[in-house]
Parts: sequence; structure tokens; C-alpha cells
Amino acid sequence: MTTIGVSIAVPDPWGSELQGYRVDLGDPTAASIPTHITLLPPIDVDEVLLPSIDRHLEAVAAATCPFVTHLRGTGSFRPVSPVVFINVVQGISSCEVLASAVRQGPLAIDAQFPYHPHVTVAHHLAEELLDRAFEDLAPFDCRFTVDQISLYEHRDDRGWMPVRAFRLGGSAADRTTEQVAV
Repeated sequence: MTTIGVSIAVPDPWGSELQGYRVDLGDPTAASIPTHITLLPPIDVDEVLLPSIDRHLEAVAAATCPFVTHLRGTGSFRPVSPVVFINVVQGISSCEVLASAVRQGPLAIDAQFPYHPHVTVAHHLAEELLDRAFEDLAPFDCRFTVDQISLYEHRDDRGWMPVRAFRLGGSAADRTTEQVAV
């Protein structure tokens, strides 16, 4: 079995900035979690399914146009879940449609919570640290174009690693799947 997830990577400089903040805040898992917007939360899959998962993600990506995402301000899932996040304020419906498409076929899952696109910046920390992240990152603001989604695998020794990227919206002639350095 392999643990996988599918996400939109937050590009640098913002991705590194938010990950560094999370590490500095004391989140013990932050260094092994690239900054992202989750499309498919972690699931365990049989390795024999990986080729069909790749084909599924390639088809989903090809059928999805690139879109602009705007991240701004903070939110929280407390008291339901001890999470502070950066809000997705533009691109919400595009993320929802993309997540729904990803969660079909070989990746069909029953979700524990309703889908809410966001970027986690503090998770399972003391209340005062969650409060600090909520306040410190309230002025955060960035925009970027989402032009690919990534398949991640969890590796015990290195955490979450991107293993394949799938370009959004390509025609059959120019649609490519890129290998991501591991």
C-alpha cells in the first residue's frame, strides 16, 4: 500500500514563506508538508492502482482550464478541528470542481468533512499558537495561476513528496505529464 494525496502546490515565494512560518511556529510535521491546497486528502491505495490513478489525473487535468487563485487572510476550523488556514478568496469554485473531479473513479472516497479549499498554516498545536498564526498571517495576500495539479506520496523517511505533475487544460497534442524530481 502507498499513501497518496492530490494537491495544488502554492508556488514560491509564498509556498516557502508559509512553510517556513509553520516550521518556526513549532509544527513538528511542517518541514515534511509542502504548502498546498488539498484536492484529495491522504488515502492508502494499492500500488497496482497507480497507473490507473495517473491516467485518471491526466484526464481530469486535461479537462480543466487553468485558473487564478487568490489567497488572503486567515480562517479556522476550530472548535471542530484545531486548524488555522489561509483563505482561498478567488478560485473557490474552480477548486471545488477540480476536487470533485479528482475524487471520482479510482480515487472515489467518502469525505470526512465537506470540501473547503484552504491552505493550512497551523495544525494540532496549542491554542495560543493557533491564535498567534491566526493573527500573524491575517494580512497575508497573494495571487497565482493554477496550471497544474500534483500527485504526492508519503514516504516515512521524507514526508510528502511530489511524484507527478499534471498540466491543466492541454489539448491532446500538447498535453504532457511531467516527472517531478524526487
